Amino acid sequence: MKVKRFFAPDMRRAIKQVRDTLGADAVILSNQQVEGGIEIIAAVDYDEGLLAPATTSSSPATAGGTGVPADAAAPVSRAARTWAGASRDATQASATAGTPSGPESPGAPEPEVRAETRRPVAVDWSQDPAIVAMRDEIRELRGLLENQLAHLAWGDTRRRHPLYTEAMRRLGQMELDSGLMERFARPALTARDSDEAWRQVLAALTAAVPEARDELLDHGGVLALVGSTGVGKTTSVAKLAARYVLRHGARHVALVTTDSYRIGAHEQLMTYGRLLGIPVQVASDPKSLRDTLSSLADKRLVLIDTAGMSQRDLRLTEQFATLADAGVPVRTLLVLSATAHASVLAETLRAFSGVVLDGAIVTKLDEAASLGGVLSALIGQQLPLHFMTDGQRVPEDIQVARAGDLVDQAAELARKLALPREESMAERFGGQQAHVHV
Repeated sequence: MKVKRFFAPDMRRAIKQVRDTLGADAVILSNQQVEGGIEIIAAVDYDEGLLAPATTSSSPATAGGTGVPADAAAPVSRAARTWAGASRDATQASATAGTPSGPESPGAPEPEVRAETRRPVAVDWSQDPAIVAMRDEIRELRGLLENQLAHLAWGDTRRRHPLYTEAMRRLGQMELDSGLMERFARPALTARDSDEAWRQVLAALTAAVPEARDELLDHGGVLALVGSTGVGKTTSVAKLAARYVLRHGARHVALVTTDSYRIGAHEQLMTYGRLLGIPVQVASDPKSLRDTLSSLADKRLVLIDTAGMSQRDLRLTEQFATLADAGVPVRTLLVLSATAHASVLAETLRAFSGVVLDGAIVTKLDEAASLGGVLSALIGQQLPLHFMTDGQRVPEDIQVARAGDLVDQAAELARKLALPREESMAERFGGQQAHVHV
């Protein structure tokens, strides 16, 4: 066996030295980081028997019971013996454990020790600095290439379908979801001019907004409003109650609040109840809610104001369980703020998917700078829109939802915003638009 030490600035050069000197059949016994580079100890014509632990034998001319002369084992390098140290310690421990304690009988045969073979140290090529650097460089080059191709594809689409790309930019100005932008811009491919293209785009967008077909309050029953903190649930309950009182009278409606978490949470609803002349009751748990709804069985409409919680609040499941265990059918409306960011709206919809939603109310339209997020949420979840609110006045600032009005308001607000830059549009859609065709 021939053992040799190699030193190089990095692993790749060290391995090349091993291969050039000892050939492809060389075995790496150890490798370590040293000052200035990498040190590798390798061997060729490797015989594992030479690394077996030496044990006392009846013949002093042999070592380890392998028949190899002791003077032949001596030249094995210190690095090779170090590599075999773990195997030797384990073997000697095993031999000691299997030998009865106490003095040995004279002339008793010494137990045979079997050396356990061990595989050479494996080299993790993926962590080689040169390979890591090469991988990072390839990733960077790929990003640059994809960016260039995206710009070329978007520029080609803009030349072939200028009305389509213009519609895409205007929908982006509305801050609509990217997938919906592509979907609703397609009618522009067959339009004759820019005005016709935009009318067709808005018509397609309006048709996609799920709109409630009837007046929810006319059906009566038990109606609960749920939603995150600060979206306007309590004010919306008061507006709905006032709307019903104006049409059917105060003796047929009642209010219930389940908000037992906030200090003074009932006071606002109590004040609205006194102004409208309708009863307001508090239910803090499933049993009290069942009892309360049972006592209000003679009312045509019961509106429940639930506690406002973050979409990440773990107590939401308790609220869902309370409504599910009410003892009577409860229809649920999710209250969404038009001022919320699209990602917040999407997270809210996921959080409140634990309860069956019968529709939505969009609030704070008078405060919103863009309506693309709420439109994307409603279309994406196909959640019917029942009412829209645009102020604090009760009951004036609530209207039955009209998809056309919401889309027109979204387009009007978008005019105050800047169009997305061509570079931004290319990066978002360039890779996909190469396949657009009429």
